[in-house]
Amino acid sequence: MNPIKITDANFDEEVLKSEIPVLIDFWAVWCGPCKLIAPIVDELAVEYAGKVKIGKLDVDNNQNVSIKYGIRSIPTLLIFKDGKIVDQIVGAVPKSHITEKLNSHISQTVS
Repeated sequence: MNPIKITDANFDEEVLKSEIPVLIDFWAVWCGPCKLIAPIVDELAVEYAGKVKIGKLDVDNNQNVSIKYGIRSIPTLLIFKDGKIVDQIVGAVPKSHITEKLNSHISQTVS
């Protein structure tokens, strides 16, 4: 399972209307730190399949969403739940940091 390609066009449908939490990786081709966390994001897409939707948004080609959410430095990871941002991670961080944040939002969805 690969991360979903998120664009300005499909953002509302894939992210805001999602029934499960969504992690979006805001990245760009020229961004060194983005390349460092790309394999982590790919792993998370497999590990969290069905529990969290994992997507990647290229900030150069999708500026509307990037501007709307004030993305100023990349990589930035935003976690959405019920159409709202519930967490934010900026910079290349260890996988454990990301999974800790994701797990805190998944556990809240179990009823």
